Amino acid sequence: MNDTLRRLNDAGTAVWLDDLSRDRLDSGELEQQVRDGLIVGVTTNPTIFHQAITESSAYDSQLAGFARLGTSPADALRLLTCTDVRRAADILRPVHDATGGVDGWVSIEVAPGLAHDTMGTLAEARLLHWLVDRPNVLIKIPATDAGLPAVADCLAEGISVNVTLIFGLPRYRQVMEAHLDGLERAVRAGHNVSRIASVASFFVSRVDAAVDTRLDKRDTPQARALRGQAAIANARLAYELHEQVRSGQRWQALAALGARPQRPLWASTGVKDPSYDDTRYVVELAAPDTINTMPAATLSAVIDHGTVRGDTVRAQYERARRTLEELATAGIALDTITEELETDGVARFQDSWQQLTAGIRAALGTEETPDA
Repeated sequence: MNDTLRRLNDAGTAVWLDDLSRDRLDSGELEQQVRDGLIVGVTTNPTIFHQAITESSAYDSQLAGFARLGTSPADALRLLTCTDVRRAADILRPVHDATGGVDGWVSIEVAPGLAHDTMGTLAEARLLHWLVDRPNVLIKIPATDAGLPAVADCLAEGISVNVTLIFGLPRYRQVMEAHLDGLERAVRAGHNVSRIASVASFFVSRVDAAVDTRLDKRDTPQARALRGQAAIANARLAYELHEQVRSGQRWQALAALGARPQRPLWASTGVKDPSYDDTRYVVELAAPDTINTMPAATLSAVIDHGTVRGDTVRAQYERARRTLEELATAGIALDTITEELETDGVARFQDSWQQLTAGIRAALGTEETPDA
């Protein structure tokens, strides 16, 4: 393992890769990264698959077979993505076994068009869980109003979940409530809760991008001083909430039965503003029992010049609260912004999925129908 990544690991942060493609699998690159100890997990999303499938010829043979069979675009897309996730899960299975199921996970997201459909999300989650059929796969479900009941239902059935598109503290509280509710129901249903995992994907850099845009419009000394401060403060206070829940009676009762905590996963950790240090959303969010899922460029930057200073979260709660207070004084309504980011995040993934579906339809030679 690289020394920087070892220090990050010693601080309690597991490194996952926010990327997956058939090319990365076929070339052996993913397997090498796992073997070298650079990563211990993988996350995917609709945009990642859109890029992977549309920018590579590696899927052509499988698509040609689907065309001969008359496979629908939706089913072809599920099978393509599940194939990649299953292969990645097999590569990471030794990590999963060696860590007792703490790491070695691969995530696959429900179709983003279901983000506001609870029962559709639950049905899709069950289907993906069955199709991939690996013990180290997390089903990604967005933390929308409709997604949260599906999160609890999946956990209650014993399906491990990555709750995604979390931007704000009020929503994160609801995510943790859904986790507790799901596990309590799993206990009542007789499931072994020690085998049910969950992570909470709390998005980081997009918060700064949205807040900085508003601060720039104000263009005051106070506003300029607050640029780039919102996202890390917001994430640090999310970790404080995580600690509060873990110290509560409901969680302690579940932990006594062997339940695993829902680890915070820092997502969207590639910087959006090139004037910022390209490792800031990694080194400033190191803390016990966390995950940082990085795009390839961010991982390379951390390996090359990241400076890990141990735990950079738990001693910073008061500073983080002051930052959010100063943002409020400057007229920044963070809760409103994070709600908008959730809406935008869902829309972006839906757009990527629609574009990818259109490409699959063209490759299959399938005519679009009004209900498609």
